[in-house]
Amino acid sequence: MAAMTKPELTELVGQLVRDCEDYRDQLSAARIRAMEYYDGVMADVPAEANRSKVVSRDVRAAVKKVLPSLIRTVLGNDKVVEYQPVNQGDEAGAEQATDYINYIVFPESDGYDAVQDAAHDALKLGNGVIRWWYEKRKSVEVSTHSGLDEAALVQLIADDTVEVLEQAQSVERIELPTGSVEQPVFAVKIRRTAERGATRLAAVPLEEFLVHPDAIAIDDSPIAGIKRRMRRSDLIAMGYDRDLVEGFALAGNTDGEDEEFARRRGIFGDGEETAKALQEVDYYELYVKVDADDDGIAELRRLIFAGGTGADNLLEDAEWDEVPFADLITERRPHQREGNAITDDMAEIQRVKTVLLRQTLDNLYWQNNQQPIVQEGMIQNPESVLNPKFGQPIRVGQGVDVRGAVGYTAVPFVARESFSMLGYLDQEATDRTGISDASSGMAPDALQNMTAKATALVEQAGIGQTELMVRTFAQGLRRVFKGVLGLTIKHQDRPRAVRLRGKWVTFDPRHWNAGMDATVNTGLGAGTRERDMLMIQMIQQLQEKLLTTLGPDNPYVSPDNLYNGIAKTVEAAGLKSPDLYFTKPTPEDIQRRMVDITSLVASSA
Repeated sequence: MAAMTKPELTELVGQLVRDCEDYRDQLSAARIRAMEYYDGVMADVPAEANRSKVVSRDVRAAVKKVLPSLIRTVLGNDKVVEYQPVNQGDEAGAEQATDYINYIVFPESDGYDAVQDAAHDALKLGNGVIRWWYEKRKSVEVSTHSGLDEAALVQLIADDTVEVLEQAQSVERIELPTGSVEQPVFAVKIRRTAERGATRLAAVPLEEFLVHPDAIAIDDSPIAGIKRRMRRSDLIAMGYDRDLVEGFALAGNTDGEDEEFARRRGIFGDGEETAKALQEVDYYELYVKVDADDDGIAELRRLIFAGGTGADNLLEDAEWDEVPFADLITERRPHQREGNAITDDMAEIQRVKTVLLRQTLDNLYWQNNQQPIVQEGMIQNPESVLNPKFGQPIRVGQGVDVRGAVGYTAVPFVARESFSMLGYLDQEATDRTGISDASSGMAPDALQNMTAKATALVEQAGIGQTELMVRTFAQGLRRVFKGVLGLTIKHQDRPRAVRLRGKWVTFDPRHWNAGMDATVNTGLGAGTRERDMLMIQMIQQLQEKLLTTLGPDNPYVSPDNLYNGIAKTVEAAGLKSPDLYFTKPTPEDIQRRMVDITSLVASSA
């Protein structure tokens, strides 16, 4: 058979995209509901007119309890990721890659924001998706310089990135010891254009993410990608033909827009009345496994469409080496790509608590504002009963029994019965999710009216659930950091000198192994800082005991082991970098110290 033609390829891709969009739309209703519950908008529990409209915010509370511990454990370390050598000779490259990615690439790529956004999505919606790509950024600066002599002018405009926009020349008299001379002085206006590449990370809104419904993991999916709305001017700025871009149809209305509206609470209008450059079209960035060359093996291809998925909408088609997306979840569902969200466990409880809270407050309102009963014709000023004011008298006719003329409805006080039910629902929420006050890092001593053993059990239950979430989440991050390493090796085509730990260090990623394994550092626990500090102190006490008993050259504790304990103490205290407080000794310093100790022992003998 012949290779697949362009119409055949786009027809196949179009069918896969439709499958993905149908699958996305099926999940969209649940995600919209989760976002609304988090925001306190509960369309399925409408408030009655003239009644309490309070909403219990249990989904938000549960997410905010566990999110700080998750982020602190993953991003609170000085080294978020550590690369491990896989082949002999990778050791030096792994150590350099660890430093370079953690201190330079990860912060520059907006990695911290991407991880936090994905963690929030995973807890609230079940899945968080991160994508990575290499972006070339172009910057233009216009500046004016005056008072330049000829040498300074030549030095300024010698750079190829500088374009002279305006130039003026004047003569200035300069006094020298030998007399006064005239010297030309220049004033210039220049434009400096610079282009610099950078690795980027970003969390993908789930309504934009496309994955096949049969996939158990992103790697298994025959198609993965994003569909989003992009302005025509942005496409033209990316280098695509203007006439082609302006001929694409406007973005249509889909269920994905409902989800976007729930997330953003408003989108930019793009009707025909909008300026053409600002009109939005559908943009597809797809990674498809397809046997386009008819060799019997499906290859990964990257396809870019705009305005649709037809043959006339295909902008790019190229073979590719990886799918640059990672699924991040906090609770696995066996044999499924979707993870469990906190909302799945908490939505029902929030709904029941909202109804109970409204009924409880309504009962309290009736108690505080009882409905008057007035015998008609007996009250001379009825407005004093219907619209009472402090100190205003109620006038009745001569001989009228006041107790019979005015009364109030007797509403039974049942609100107290709701409080025990609300407490039961809070305990049910803890049983369902495993998230308690300890999950937010609160000290167990804050749990009053409980024995020490009981508070310890509560703390361990909350911390255990959070630690499981952290490790599950970190497993997905491994794919992200391997992708970042690959992009850095592939696109950084020259050595780069950066300031690291107060020293200038040159990194050349071109010689590193892109297949190195990545380990996300979750060495500390996910509980309170006091618990982490206690664990580190126990380790340090054991280290000190071994050093005291067996000496500094013992086989159990090396100088690196000791420094690692010090570094973890700084991290557990909530401080970012141990290098600001302690200096890691070099091998030469250690060897010199060992020689001094050996000489001291020999002289003492």
